[in-house]
Amino acid sequence: MSTRTAVITGASAGIGAASARALAAAGFHVVLGARREDRLRPLAEELSGTAQSLDVTDAESVAAFAARVAECHVLVNNAGGALGLDRVERADEEHWRWMWETNVLGTLRVTKALLPALLASGDGHVITVTSIAGHEVYDGGAGYTSAKHAQSALHRTLRSEHLGDPLRLTEVIPGMVETEFSVNRFEGDTERAAAVYRGLTPLSAEDVADVVAFAATRPPHVNLDQIVVKPRAQYNGSRVHRE
Repeated sequence: MSTRTAVITGASAGIGAASARALAAAGFHVVLGARREDRLRPLAEELSGTAQSLDVTDAESVAAFAARVAECHVLVNNAGGALGLDRVERADEEHWRWMWETNVLGTLRVTKALLPALLASGDGHVITVTSIAGHEVYDGGAGYTSAKHAQSALHRTLRSEHLGDPLRLTEVIPGMVETEFSVNRFEGDTERAAAVYRGLTPLSAEDVADVVAFAATRPPHVNLDQIVVKPRAQYNGSRVHRE
């Protein structure tokens, strides 16, 4: 049996890097895409994978990336992120534009570009890492939650549009995960980012990657439509228990 190929976006750190490791351990050849090639290439070497420059907000970058992917059995749409935590009346349109470009249009571009290869594989699988923010709302989060709602809707629509095709679709829906997410959201303010997780044990990137790998290794007839994974101390997007 030939080695199956998994493509992971946003693979230079966090959930993307952890998913690459988990999928490589499960026997996949991993193709890693991200903007930060200085981080990407050592990881690809470690995993005997392939590193390719990818900016999901740039249509030409996505097209060039997809042209270099010879085959694809699993696509992990992981690239995304948040900027700011402003209430609607103080919303920064540039922040909103970046969040929609990255989370929504980025997912659209990569999925659209690799769908032919996924279908041609005879057993394709799109795994999109969204967020509980794609199913709830919270004060100050309208830019991010609206983008994640749209990303989730895009993913679930594909499930319907490709019913009957050799394509599975799984939405992985994490709660609080301690990665670079909050540092990026607060534009490098590490103290503010650390406060998000203070007093509780959040998920790690590896916790979410375990779920990604589990979904990717089910038998071809098994479709895990949605998997919600949160730390024990979290009830929803705004209610947590802190020690």
